[in-house]
Amino acid sequence: MHAAWTRRAIQTLEAEAHRSADTHLIRLDLPAFPGIPLYLKDESVHPTGSLKHRLARSLFLYAICNGWLEEGRPVVEASSGSTAISEAYFARLLGLPFFAVMPRSTSRDKVAQIEFFGGHCHFIDDTDVYGAAQRLAGELNGHYMDQFTYAERATDWRGNNNIAESIFRQMQREPDPDPRWIVVPAGTGGTSATIGRYIRYRCGEHGLVRLAVVDPEHSVFYDYYRSRDASLQLSRGSRIEGIGRPRVEPSFMPGVIDRMMRVPDAASIAALRLLETLLGRRCGGSTGTNLVGALQLMAELNASGERGPVVTLICDGGDRYSDTYYDEAWIARENLDLSGELARLTVVVNEGRWID
Repeated sequence: MHAAWTRRAIQTLEAEAHRSADTHLIRLDLPAFPGIPLYLKDESVHPTGSLKHRLARSLFLYAICNGWLEEGRPVVEASSGSTAISEAYFARLLGLPFFAVMPRSTSRDKVAQIEFFGGHCHFIDDTDVYGAAQRLAGELNGHYMDQFTYAERATDWRGNNNIAESIFRQMQREPDPDPRWIVVPAGTGGTSATIGRYIRYRCGEHGLVRLAVVDPEHSVFYDYYRSRDASLQLSRGSRIEGIGRPRVEPSFMPGVIDRMMRVPDAASIAALRLLETLLGRRCGGSTGTNLVGALQLMAELNASGERGPVVTLICDGGDRYSDTYYDEAWIARENLDLSGELARLTVVVNEGRWID
């Protein structure tokens, strides 16, 4: 009985993957950066609207193949954001109950999306979502998915249409197929681990490529990258949802990263305004963080006379953030000055030089 359910579950997940076309790679040519095109891998077009769709599918496959999931067993995750939305989608696909453990302050937009896919939201009043998720899984005789531990190992980093392989395959017919930099954020660390490992695995084919990871305020990853002190902790989380962590997560692999960059939150959110004028659409906060890092690296290439593409991610769309990044009242409450950052980034785009 268990073996039969396992086969059906894997077939269901593989069928879902085959139904999903690859995500778009958008080319953006900025006149001030001749020979340095910017490519944006648009992960917002997944069925659940974000980069975490890939991770959620991988986590379910990993748990099933490890014998951790069986028919009817509840799935529990510590997440109030995109991972929970994507896991709720896959749990419904497999007929499994899903519970997302999250702070009571989580926005109604996120809660509504989790519930839309059949998930249940378990609210807590403190910040220990990890411990609360483990306890809830024990009470329900469920499986705690634990994205922060398993993200780096659940994905097949050697290929199998992971995000790294997808980027390089789509770049093959471009005038210059090897990016000089790929720029990603870190939340679990799974995406940077996958791309960094793939670059090294294929180093003979893609020897020019380097990986940069951007980190927002109120996150320990940048400091951990420099110090390797795994005990680092903060008392609050990041404003930029989905990235940055108040503790060093097990899935974050600093050794595969060539450079880390810290990005002020005001710059990340100002970059969303700028990107809206360039693309004609709204994106989520982590995409703004990516854009700031990408522009800095493009400006450095420009200053040194180097040429070649830079690739980054559209992690999710802006529709989930109408009450935060696109709400002037929220920005005022957070005491964020976007005008100065927007003016600075506009000069960078128009003149092709970095301004600190």
